[in-house]
Amino acid sequence: MADQKDLDFTYTTIDKIFRLSVGETGDYSGALYNGDFRLSLEEAQRQKHAFIADSLRVGPGSKVLDMACGWGPFLTYIKGRGAEGRGVTLSKGQAAACQQNGLRVEVMDCRQIRPEHYGTFDAITCIGGMEHFCSVEEWKAGRQDEVYARFFRNLADLLPVGGRFYAQTMVFGRNMIPYEDISLAADKQSDAYALALMIAQFPGSWLPYGAEQVIRNAAPCFKLVSQSSGRLDYIETIGQWRRRFRQFNPEKYALYLSLIPRFLTHKSFRDLIAVFRVSPNRVCFERETMEHYRLVFERV
Repeated sequence: MADQKDLDFTYTTIDKIFRLSVGETGDYSGALYNGDFRLSLEEAQRQKHAFIADSLRVGPGSKVLDMACGWGPFLTYIKGRGAEGRGVTLSKGQAAACQQNGLRVEVMDCRQIRPEHYGTFDAITCIGGMEHFCSVEEWKAGRQDEVYARFFRNLADLLPVGGRFYAQTMVFGRNMIPYEDISLAADKQSDAYALALMIAQFPGSWLPYGAEQVIRNAAPCFKLVSQSSGRLDYIETIGQWRRRFRQFNPEKYALYLSLIPRFLTHKSFRDLIAVFRVSPNRVCFERETMEHYRLVFERV
């Protein structure tokens, strides 16, 4: 499973660049367009936050845990509904930014949270966190189901019967290729290369094999309330992000320049920087080697 060092490699590295591009509490997960791609990125993200909050029945006084909370966009949204939100992230950069913006966020591994840490909650979200729960090594050892089953058992202890959980996650899709074919040495137009870049961008992470694997491992403690694909929405979201990242801002471009020494001295960092030239997750979504799902569960 991805640890703090792995997630800091990705998210803390781009922390200030992301905030200068997308906003102080910008959302780094797929938006919800519902087929209306005339919406701005901000409108589509607000539509997603409303969908999540409605699905979880979040209202005044609701106690909500946002696992892998990023820069706090959902926590910011539910403040407007009068809810009591708490977030956790493994990225020190994200946590510091959230705290500076008045959000209740700590550096904590969401997979390790127990009732003695924060008590229990009325609703819990994990928006783009499950991608990091299982490592390549754990998958190779045949432990992927075990990783997800353990997470859902722990999650069940944090919710009452009838409490709801929202998961938004990338998964491997119908055109996923064999692991042995994935390589940074592959042709740069190939699925093998795009998937290798994904692994370089998110070290320590391996995706679920379809929504079915997530649902199956949740089943002993949770029933599925709703399921929907966000693949096309995510393709549009990525396009919007890339335009924002490239918009000129003197402070942002100075930060890009400050990364040059790391680019010259660390191969793993050069692999990460490659994603600025090509978006591997967008390629994977377009070719359906990856899918994306929104899943609403209820504690039984």
